[in-house]
Amino acid sequence: MLRPLLESVKELGGERFTVEFPEERESLDDRERYMFRLDMETCVSCAACERICPNKTITMVEVLTGRGPKSMPQIGLDRCLFCALCEEVCPTKCLTLTKDYELEAYDRREFVKRPEELQG
Repeated sequence: MLRPLLESVKELGGERFTVEFPEERESLDDRERYMFRLDMETCVSCAACERICPNKTITMVEVLTGRGPKSMPQIGLDRCLFCALCEEVCPTKCLTLTKDYELEAYDRREFVKRPEELQG
């Protein structure tokens, strides 16, 4: 009964098992892309990105703009493959992928990004 407790106490003073978050960011290859950026001014609400998405992570939602309501892409990053098909099919190139790769969140719902959150 005491043996597991003694082994646990012995391990407390031992070597750490986790690695601390690095101070400087890693440099990425030019082909790697992770976070989305949306230019809401040039989006024409064609929904091509929604139709091409293989995981169906993009849905068109209504957004109020200065010109009235407009349908824009909302992206669920928790299911995204980052395949960039949506970027390729966009006729106005308003939806792009950037090199920002910090995708941490405390709640899964934070991975669903509304159009307003994707503005860059």
